[in-house]
Amino acid sequence: MEIRPYRTIKRKTTKKIKVGKVNVGGDSVISVQSMTNTLTTDVKKTVDQIHLLEEAGADIVRVSCPDKESTKALKDIVKQVSVPIVADIHFHYKRAIEAAEMGASCLRINPGNIGSNQRILEVIKAAKNNNCSIRIGVNAGSLDKGLLEKYKEPCPEALVESALYNIKLLEDNDFFNFKISVKSSDIFLTVKAYRKLSEICDYPLHLGVTEAGGLFAGTIKSSIGVGQLLMEGIGDTIRVSLSSDPVDEVKAGYEILKSLGIRSRGVNIISCPSCARQAFPVIETVKILEKKLAHITKPINLSIIGCVVNGPGEAAQTEIGLTGGGQDNNLLYLSGVPHSKVPSSDIIKKIVKLVEEKTKDI
Repeated sequence: MEIRPYRTIKRKTTKKIKVGKVNVGGDSVISVQSMTNTLTTDVKKTVDQIHLLEEAGADIVRVSCPDKESTKALKDIVKQVSVPIVADIHFHYKRAIEAAEMGASCLRINPGNIGSNQRILEVIKAAKNNNCSIRIGVNAGSLDKGLLEKYKEPCPEALVESALYNIKLLEDNDFFNFKISVKSSDIFLTVKAYRKLSEICDYPLHLGVTEAGGLFAGTIKSSIGVGQLLMEGIGDTIRVSLSSDPVDEVKAGYEILKSLGIRSRGVNIISCPSCARQAFPVIETVKILEKKLAHITKPINLSIIGCVVNGPGEAAQTEIGLTGGGQDNNLLYLSGVPHSKVPSSDIIKKIVKLVEEKTKDI
């Protein structure tokens, strides 16, 4: 019996595929992805950015391959990184073949854009020969002209029809090692399309609200769209698409998963917005703690509450909790139990030390 059944997410079981060393779908953890924004031909800058994404916790990284020089650069890039690399291909089937041969773990394509069945067969052959998976990447901004004529505008039915068409192309050619995305910048369209697709297919789904916007607005849009689907048990891997540093995409992705109790990484800070009752500067304290604890990768819950109204209750649910008290008598809790009083001037130093000590044992 579940202790808190209202928090239970019944995830849909999909087929399990491999993207390099990472399992996607089935009972695998929901992976977090991002994409480089460097010129792929600049191997050093691209590798440096991938290393930063690896440090942030990215499981899979996508790299754009618009030309032959970019696919050629993949060979050197793949050798220098540990995460699986997805080659982003749009139209030219030869780029897909080259990317597979250069070490890409996955090809992001729309088979229908590749051209003739013979070309699709050549891409599939290259994928099979190089143990490379495929992501069918349907996007509302680049739908087939025929679908736009049929439906007049991008809609859930058009995205799903495009996905099913591309699924059939791969299945008809005896290829099943693929995942699917049906993205839009519109939250309603995105959510409805994924729901429809999830009902009729059991291939793993790559979730995302495409072109979501800047760091603030894009994170909110993605949290609503991706978060809603995840709560319904839909989705096997995610990307938060932001006009921001790609590292921010990874951080936002983990925050979404962390908020839903699906997957945790680093410190989960529960903090109040502060008010006149605060016994110490909550906002400033949280900002400093976020920076000083950014290196922590093991999961731990920390509550920072400015007064006794909700402080003890929140502290009871976290490994480390701080509740503001009058006359500089802030109370520190460990696993819900009162531990010691901490003056405001020592809060940062004390909590950082405790978090570092506790995560050593996890």
